[in-house]
Amino acid sequence: MALPSTTQSWMNSTNIPNFDHDIPAAAERDISCYLPLHIAILQGNWENASKIFENDPNAITARLTALSETPLLLAVKARQGILFVRKLVELMQPEALALTDYFGNTALHAVAVLGNIIEAKLIVEKNPDLPNIWNNDGFLPLHLAAMHGQRKMTLFLLSVTRDDEKSKPYEGEAGATLMRFAINVGFYDLALDLLGRNPKLAWKDFSPLEVMAQEHSAFPSGTCFNIWKCFIYTLWQKFHVVLWKVLETSVPPINRIGQTKMMHHQAIHLVKRICREVIGLDNTKASSILRLPFLLAAQYGIHEIVKEILDSFPDAITFVDEENHTAFHLAVMYRHEKVFKVMHQRSGQYKFLLSLLPDNDGNNMLHLVGYKARQQRLDFSSGAVLQMQRELQWFKVVEKFVLPQERKSKNCDGKTPLQIFIEEHKELMAYEGQWMMGMATSCTVAASLIATVVFAAAITVPGGSTVDGFPIFSKKKAFIVFAISDGLALVSALSTVLSFLSIFTSRYAVIDYLYALPMRLIIGLLALFLSVITMMTAFSATLYLVFSKENALILIPVATLACLPVALFATLQLPPLLNMIKSTYGPSIFSQ
Repeated sequence: MALPSTTQSWMNSTNIPNFDHDIPAAAERDISCYLPLHIAILQGNWENASKIFENDPNAITARLTALSETPLLLAVKARQGILFVRKLVELMQPEALALTDYFGNTALHAVAVLGNIIEAKLIVEKNPDLPNIWNNDGFLPLHLAAMHGQRKMTLFLLSVTRDDEKSKPYEGEAGATLMRFAINVGFYDLALDLLGRNPKLAWKDFSPLEVMAQEHSAFPSGTCFNIWKCFIYTLWQKFHVVLWKVLETSVPPINRIGQTKMMHHQAIHLVKRICREVIGLDNTKASSILRLPFLLAAQYGIHEIVKEILDSFPDAITFVDEENHTAFHLAVMYRHEKVFKVMHQRSGQYKFLLSLLPDNDGNNMLHLVGYKARQQRLDFSSGAVLQMQRELQWFKVVEKFVLPQERKSKNCDGKTPLQIFIEEHKELMAYEGQWMMGMATSCTVAASLIATVVFAAAITVPGGSTVDGFPIFSKKKAFIVFAISDGLALVSALSTVLSFLSIFTSRYAVIDYLYALPMRLIIGLLALFLSVITMMTAFSATLYLVFSKENALILIPVATLACLPVALFATLQLPPLLNMIKSTYGPSIFSQ
């Protein structure tokens, strides 16, 4: 027997019935007998459905499908709307609302999945026992709402689900499952509420911290905002509440940023609450609970969790994984600056001991930083040259951190940290060398064209010259602007050419990627940017001198057009250039 298409998505893959053997003959007769009712419900035809109910009162509790779905269940799943559902509920007795399908789901289970609050309130009002009915998988409607991320429905069901001795929805496996669903979909306020109802959910049958330690987006460290979004994030709710309500309503992006910050706040508060509950246990048990989340947080770069666990349980500094890696080692391996900084600040007397601790392959911390970083971390750097530069900066920082004798120590393969670094980064160096050559070639061509144009403009001044050789417009202010900007354009264009020529003649040694090569790129790009600005200024001044007699307002469209290439250059080249400047001359890894 074929299943109705509207019911297939509701089947539980672990509990699929055998339709050739599981359906009693009487049930098959009901399905055939009530086929017109089934069709009427799927079509939303209340007129036909009501006639069937008038002629056969038992039809209101009939099983209409192979999944033993009642008319109410079928109407809810078919999304026939509140009016249709309300009329069905009015015809039913309270106990009839508790009828379940093949999987033990009531109509409230189905409504919980779909998130229809009005239907849920209507059904619960007629039968308040429905929120505490379990399906065959051991789920209450509350569990299904949380599983499917139905926030409003989850909060409503949380308010109507009884916490009595019979059902105990917040204890044991049921409570742990609900906690897991809440954290998986980011309902951290719900998780906090569950902890208030049952503090043992912080560790029993499920480890909330273990899941959160792998969820980047739940914390500020895993969220990447541009400049203006960071500004809004920082100022969110620092002004008058009414003003923020108006901004959130009228500007959806501000509302989303506010929701993100609220989620971050709730997640950090949840981590603190869990840590507070766990450290109330004995040290051995607390250590076993916190060990994996602490190391996972260090691996995934969530320094907020690392910090909170260290604040609550300082001995976590000594936790090691199966390969004998501490959080210090993991921060270095995965290039997480903020985790490294937290560990450096909190390590105290363990600092040098942890730096000396070798892993199972005999690698100390400097060996580990010599190995190539994970590519997903390198992708966070803007511009290929910054990848190699960042790797060198990491190596230099860790080199200062370890004891001098460790800088030349050998691992199980007989290699020193510097040997490992050079071998691991050969391909990256070759790639970046090619990238820099290509960039230098392109920028040199552009700068040469600018130098040629502005040099020609300097010889053939706008408006020509008198018999004595003096420029006709020499006494006008616009001509002075032209002369200065044209001269600057020529000087900056030639400086660009010389800067990028020095890149062609560079030796490309490993150490050069730290300061020498980035510095030449920075000088070259800055000079190129200046040459573009001054060239367009000279061009605008020339047009103004030539056409200003007829209409002085010609300056407005001319200046507007001149700004377009400058804006385009700034949009495409300034972000990587600023990142390069910050990486080369900005604060060190410890300061970030």
